[in-house]
Amino acid sequence: MERLFKLSQYNTTVSREIVAGLTTFMTMAYIIFVNPAILSGTGMNTQAVFFATCVGAGLITLLMGLFVNYPIALAPGMGLNAYFSVIAAQNVKGHLSWQTALGCVFISGIIFIILTVTQIRQLLVVAVPASLQAAITIGIGLFITMIGFKIGDLIQVSFTGVAPTKYMPGDVIDNLSWQPDLGSLHNPATLLTLIGILLIGALMALGVPGAMLIGIIVTTLIGIPLGVTNIAGLKHASFLPQFSHLAVGSLDIGAVFHGSVVAALFTFTFVGLFDTFGTLVGTATKAGLLEGEEGKRRLGRAMLVDATGVSVGALRGTSSLTAFVESSSGIAAGGRTGLTASTVGVLFFLSLFLAPLAGIIPDSATAPALIIVGVLMMGAVRNVDWDDMGLAIPAFLTIIAMPLTYSISNGIAVGFTAFVVINLILWICRRPHTKIHWLMYIIVILAAARYGWIVFMH
Repeated sequence: MERLFKLSQYNTTVSREIVAGLTTFMTMAYIIFVNPAILSGTGMNTQAVFFATCVGAGLITLLMGLFVNYPIALAPGMGLNAYFSVIAAQNVKGHLSWQTALGCVFISGIIFIILTVTQIRQLLVVAVPASLQAAITIGIGLFITMIGFKIGDLIQVSFTGVAPTKYMPGDVIDNLSWQPDLGSLHNPATLLTLIGILLIGALMALGVPGAMLIGIIVTTLIGIPLGVTNIAGLKHASFLPQFSHLAVGSLDIGAVFHGSVVAALFTFTFVGLFDTFGTLVGTATKAGLLEGEEGKRRLGRAMLVDATGVSVGALRGTSSLTAFVESSSGIAAGGRTGLTASTVGVLFFLSLFLAPLAGIIPDSATAPALIIVGVLMMGAVRNVDWDDMGLAIPAFLTIIAMPLTYSISNGIAVGFTAFVVINLILWICRRPHTKIHWLMYIIVILAAARYGWIVFMH
């Protein structure tokens, strides 16, 4: 252990690292239940997504621990999995198949690796102002919250016409209009969602480790007498890992380069760049791992592993694997080396034996976790410079456009375009403004070309 993880160099012990790994796993283990619930809306098999989540997260987290010696764990990222489910919504006109969506994730991972090796990834982070980077995080948080409200029946949709079997706000449905409204407390699913929100919120306020995971489990148990949780399938279930219905290698790469799919590819790549970079730098800084040239080299290796995780996730049959900010809980518990991450990786593999439990978790138990994640992501609002209108207006447009248009890429395009236009006008008028990086012009031109292509095709 000492030779592999250099424990004495980082003033830590085996027991401390293992405890840190357990702490990190408890805080992020909710993803093994939430991710299948989200992606199953695309038509993917719940058990297959559960398998892909556990195996993919286990593999790439072990790689982070053994290759980089970082105490950072990875798993399918919230936000990108929500976006994945929306663009691959089952049986809805105009959406991609989940196989094509996996192809987008895989190609974005390859682009990710190239951008990391060539260090363009770091350049992109420099080009985009901190306020806009924060706005992306906030917008995704609202986006996730809206999905939580929908699947938790806190909002309902009233249709004029015949409602489709699968729908989400923002779906393009011919000859049909809909009006969102509050859910009803006469609905047990709505009541259970509210219970879950209050329960998880109370546990997190008390600082209980693994609050989300505990909340999901307890809410699921409460759902049994309410008739929301269906445990009938457990009678004949096997707790040995099941390998049927796996989506390993089911991605469709050929369709990715079709004109209508490029926007999704762009979003997976672009959002992942800022989300993972901020998480890696933030957690590594907290652990004191960025000091000196060796610290910078290790960060480069960590970014490469993170980029590899995107494509690994697609090959396994899930959305992008990315660094989890919950890793900071293990760092706070004393984790400083890859032994922490390796512990988390092993625990993800052991979670394969919980597959039958994942199948009975109702949407009303996972929806509260989505909503609470939205709360956590709203914390980035403090990083927006609200006193500078050249930054505040583009940031606000980025934030509000994502949930209202039900599209992360729309929010980025609107906000970035507003930033360039407003600050360009300020520069022409010789007024104080934020300097526009040359790469921002290219991004806005690409966004304009995308929407121009959509208008031309229609």
